[in-house]
Amino acid sequence: MTARKFFAVAAAALSLSSTAFAQSPPAGASSADRIRAHVGFLASDLLQGREPGSPGYDIAAGYVASQFAQLGLKPGGEGGSYFQTVPLVAFRAAEKGVYTVRGKDGVAVPLAFGPDVLTGRNAGAGDLRVSAPLVFAGYGVVAPERRRNDYKGLNVKGKIAVVLSGAPAFFQTEERAFYGNARTKREAAAKAGAVGVIFLSTPSDEARRPFAEGARTWQAWSMTWRKPDGTAFDPAPAAPGLGNVSVQGAEKLFAGAPKTFAEVIAAADKRKADPPRFALATSMDVTLRTEVRSVQSSNVAGLLEGSDARLKDEVIVLSAHLDHIGVTPPVAGDEINNGALDNAGGIATMLEAARAFIESGRRPRRSVLFLAVTAEEKGLLGAEYYARNPTAGGTMVANVNLDMPILTYDFVDVVAFGAERSSLGPAVRRAAERMGVTLSPDPMPEEGLFTRSDHFRFVEVGVPSTFLMTGFQNGGEARFRGFLRDCYHKPCDDLSQPIDYGAGARFARINYEIARELADADERPLWNKGDFFATRFAPAASIAD
Repeated sequence: MTARKFFAVAAAALSLSSTAFAQSPPAGASSADRIRAHVGFLASDLLQGREPGSPGYDIAAGYVASQFAQLGLKPGGEGGSYFQTVPLVAFRAAEKGVYTVRGKDGVAVPLAFGPDVLTGRNAGAGDLRVSAPLVFAGYGVVAPERRRNDYKGLNVKGKIAVVLSGAPAFFQTEERAFYGNARTKREAAAKAGAVGVIFLSTPSDEARRPFAEGARTWQAWSMTWRKPDGTAFDPAPAAPGLGNVSVQGAEKLFAGAPKTFAEVIAAADKRKADPPRFALATSMDVTLRTEVRSVQSSNVAGLLEGSDARLKDEVIVLSAHLDHIGVTPPVAGDEINNGALDNAGGIATMLEAARAFIESGRRPRRSVLFLAVTAEEKGLLGAEYYARNPTAGGTMVANVNLDMPILTYDFVDVVAFGAERSSLGPAVRRAAERMGVTLSPDPMPEEGLFTRSDHFRFVEVGVPSTFLMTGFQNGGEARFRGFLRDCYHKPCDDLSQPIDYGAGARFARINYEIARELADADERPLWNKGDFFATRFAPAASIAD
């Protein structure tokens, strides 16, 4: 963000903050009051859902930078500013796409947009045409440590890989999330020689969220970051995601196959989760047209420098995503997706954790970076860009991520994704105990949450990371599942929700306690030896002996 643009944004933020919904809390205000004020500003209609590259997002970024400045945090961005420019490529479907399934008799059977298929999006091609046989590859999982390769014995070279969503239920929850991630599946398909991937919805997927709901946002912008040569970053360009097919649409793909789709699902639901894999009797013609444009957004970084000369170059990162999904076709007359819980609540609690450090009167031994990232909703892009291009100096040694805390009930437990994979685990447990909160296991492994939030981009560069969510006890399950069903990525995630700002203050305090312990410990956080993610991503220096 240029200086001129920053002052324009800051002026707008100051102007907006004078309105009734965004009054700054008075001196002596409680932690809950401050969180209410931050959420009230960031989730207001005037910010238009904070989509990356939009004026509303830039105003939100200016607001966070101004809060960092008021707290006395040092600029941690580029050129002595609080901002890191994130160059992006935005892309969306220009048309609904044409999907035609052909059997051995050559008869063309179209897939209908909405009930049968949702359009794939690809950053690297304005027009994409693929015509190839279909091969069903189960979950599309290649997991050497489990001696599992869903492509073994299949010839998918030059063909379209058709894979189930998710990963086997018996996989450990975070490993299941990794193998169920669409990026991981595309990379495996590309290595096997596929020219595209079709993702199949399952009955359990559609029981949680109706498939056709995705049609409402079919023209929303997807994004990726731009590489230095100006091209779009894509980890598997040879195997583009061609589309998502519903249970209803899958019946057309499996016409004449050795097994029906229902039989495949029954096998996938068994303990071994190893459905039969085979060449389908059908081929598919896909035509996609994609609209592409360049976009620029920014991360916002504020640094609290450590007090220990030996340790201050080791940096603990507290992250939260600032963006949301902007304006979409209306639901019940409302088109603005305010993102109050997702993730104005996370930003507000991060700011309050920063304040706790300042008001403690005791600087941490290690440096602590407070990082508001862009484009999480587009694929964790701001976090990925920062993790690969850090601007605050030092060495990142841990990440604590704050994303979508469901602050509508008095939570008594939390889920700490990834904590037990490193020495973060004991620190998280002690912090929770100090707050009278218990730790619970992942209650929704089918959602793959471990790879769906910004901490995972730090994991991918070898940084021990954790992400806390409010737990399912004390009525939390009904609140959490109800939010996912009714308001997740919808306009009703707004200030009309019964937000418990006192719960927000407690959530902020837990995250402060975790970060404080990590920042003051004698030893840096280390991955557990032999850990699944450490083996893949971590340098030797960050793994315990």
